[in-house]
Amino acid sequence: MKHDWNDLSTMTTGQDLVVNRVTITASGISIEGEFELPPLARLSYEDQVFIAMFIKVHGSIKDMEQAFGISYPTVKARLNKICEKLGFVHAKPVQEREEVLGKLEKGEISVNEAIERLS
Repeated sequence: MKHDWNDLSTMTTGQDLVVNRVTITASGISIEGEFELPPLARLSYEDQVFIAMFIKVHGSIKDMEQAFGISYPTVKARLNKICEKLGFVHAKPVQEREEVLGKLEKGEISVNEAIERLS
């Protein structure tokens, strides 16, 4: 019985898995071994759909808001969550960095405190 990727994601519920057999459909040739999935394939089906749409709209958060009926902060939070799942390190949000630098400029915080907040 043939299943789609969503079925596999649902069955494994986000657990790590290894593919043991790959079949090339055009030739019917099968290859057996232990193959790790690439990072994007390890995401849930819903996260994969979200990333696919993000690519489709060329990274436009405004278009993502419209496509999913969600707010700007929700899009950003979802992208940050996916980045964390993929093991990407993301910098502090721009607004937070600007706030810290503004406080440093006004003398409200020390250089050491600014460095600590930005790291």
